[in-house]
Amino acid sequence: MTASVASNELRGGARGRALAARLFGAREVTLLMLILAVGAAMALLSPHFMSGANFRAVFVGLVPTAIIAIGMTMLLVSGGFDLSVGSVLALASTVLAMLVSKGVDISLSAVITLLLGAGIGLANGLIVSGLGVNPLVATLGTMSITRGAALVLTEGFSISALPKSFGTIGKTDVLGMPVMFWIMLALVILGDLLLRHARVLRQLYFVGGNEQAARLSGIPVGAVRTLAFVITGALAAVAGMLLASRLGSGTPTAGSALELQVLAAAVIGGASLRGGEGTVLGAFLGVVFVALINNAMTMLSVSIYWQMIVTGAVLVAAVAIDVIVRRRA
Repeated sequence: MTASVASNELRGGARGRALAARLFGAREVTLLMLILAVGAAMALLSPHFMSGANFRAVFVGLVPTAIIAIGMTMLLVSGGFDLSVGSVLALASTVLAMLVSKGVDISLSAVITLLLGAGIGLANGLIVSGLGVNPLVATLGTMSITRGAALVLTEGFSISALPKSFGTIGKTDVLGMPVMFWIMLALVILGDLLLRHARVLRQLYFVGGNEQAARLSGIPVGAVRTLAFVITGALAAVAGMLLASRLGSGTPTAGSALELQVLAAAVIGGASLRGGEGTVLGAFLGVVFVALINNAMTMLSVSIYWQMIVTGAVLVAAVAIDVIVRRRA
């Protein structure tokens, strides 16, 4: 009897250690601990960091990045990426504002803008999957085209003087936060659940992990990857529309270098540039981490130029750590 109890205790202890190792080995838990550590340090360094106004500013500011990170994570999981997301955001922002300024119904304008973003994503997917063009080259070209289109349409100026109803989603508060924040939160939760459980999105892991094996298993690799591009383009358009509503104008220069922030956040959150790994939750925590680092530097009066250097350094470090971990594995 004593031996049986001891054996059960040993098995229970082994299971506990295995569970603890799995839990603390998860990138999401590590990121959450880092976020708490940064928050604790900044609470000591700046008396204004823990204020409700500061947290509101941080979370409202990260809404566009977090929304785009959902699609970017899906692309990274499939073995691709999209550098045009910041430019698509800017184009969506200006197109929506332009349509509304010409008297088009806001809801119809939003649908047209959403279809525009999805169409750009579809074009990216067909170029990469259909023609076999490297995603770096394809989306770099799309980035230039869409940014140029936004500047041509507006001649470089923001489109303002829009009706008050245009800013409803961006400025109306629910439970102390703008509606756009709750939309972002809902999209993150939905995106994470779909990537984990939806059959068609689960196939992204197989495509990114071993494209040839996925093809031999009957998975339509091109269609699945193109779907990820379409989702990313549509989400970039949603981010642009929410930003336009928040600012009360369409800005053709918005989203500059946003693609680097999104990539950094997704990789920090556990997505791999080689494909096959990543979660939307991890990417969201990565966005929060990067936003807190930027906010901390602003609180400490660090120059905006140094903030760009730090963001780039974080991205390089995240990729390097990812490569080292994969080699050891």
